[in-house]
Amino acid sequence: MSEDAPLPERLARAITLGGPIPVSQFMAAANAHYYATRDPLGAAGDFTTAPEISQMFGELVGAALADVWARAGSPEDAVYVELGPGRGTLAADALRVMAKAGLTPEVHFVETSPVLRKAQAERVPGATWHDTIDSLPDAPLLIVANEFFDALPIVQIVKRGEGWVERRVACQDLLFLPVAGRETVDTIVPEDLRDAPAGSVIETSPASVAVMRGLARKLRAQGGAMLAIDYGYEGPAIGDTLQAVRGHAFANPFDTPGEVDLTAHVDFATLAAAAQAEGCHAFGPADQGVWLEALGLSARTEALSRAQPGRAAEIAAAAARLSRPEQMGTLFKVLGVAAPGWPAPAGFAA
Repeated sequence: MSEDAPLPERLARAITLGGPIPVSQFMAAANAHYYATRDPLGAAGDFTTAPEISQMFGELVGAALADVWARAGSPEDAVYVELGPGRGTLAADALRVMAKAGLTPEVHFVETSPVLRKAQAERVPGATWHDTIDSLPDAPLLIVANEFFDALPIVQIVKRGEGWVERRVACQDLLFLPVAGRETVDTIVPEDLRDAPAGSVIETSPASVAVMRGLARKLRAQGGAMLAIDYGYEGPAIGDTLQAVRGHAFANPFDTPGEVDLTAHVDFATLAAAAQAEGCHAFGPADQGVWLEALGLSARTEALSRAQPGRAAEIAAAAARLSRPEQMGTLFKVLGVAAPGWPAPAGFAA
């Protein structure tokens, strides 16, 4: 079948020829097409991320990076790296604050979407783009990954009878649906979860672990620090978190692949362990609200409100959305990673 055929037809053909495919393969193909063909952000898109809610988010991220850089001795060759930088909004806000602290780094974006690269170039002229982390420069790295890991493919394992099997995706007449695989995968299930009731789901993300380990290896060799911000939990845990969003509303993850944003909650404990396995130090995760407040969200909210009194209510509402427990403050978390010899990023409890 031609590569120009619609994605659902190509997936259906692959399933017809080879049988049901892993959820991870389905998710990877769907998200690759989705992000390559649109700008999904903002009111006209499918979802809104923290940098689009308020400039304060990116400013505080920039302040945290500038602070850890200064406490590490202000290496002149440090570079700013962002994974999945959206429209470049976070980077523009962060770099503005970093410049006031005397840090004007080269900017490197890990982004494959031509649509989003164009938007990023408008906000951050002079950036360098990379398809993967492998080509990042040999220099101290100041890394940001905001709502990046949640879009990486996951493996779902389902308890069926007395054993565990991998969930796969079948297809009939372009109707995609999850089904249980046949081969048991009991050995990869954490010991304390093996006796969970039938129907229980465990999620893992080998793709996320590979990215984190690759970044940690670079940090260990080159120096630097990282902030990973996403919605998630400290695993291992039971639960099906695969979800789809379209037009700011939840959708069926298996409908119209490539036309909805597929994400899953991030297991921060596993990401931290991956960084530590490569010799880096991990901090947190801290709840996003607690972390932002530790960085000075309230003070920044007051300062912006004084400068723009006509927008005071809007500014306060944005701060609440980012930090209140019932909004983004608890579900979203922040993980810090530092190279050996580098200090802990600000905002994490001792």
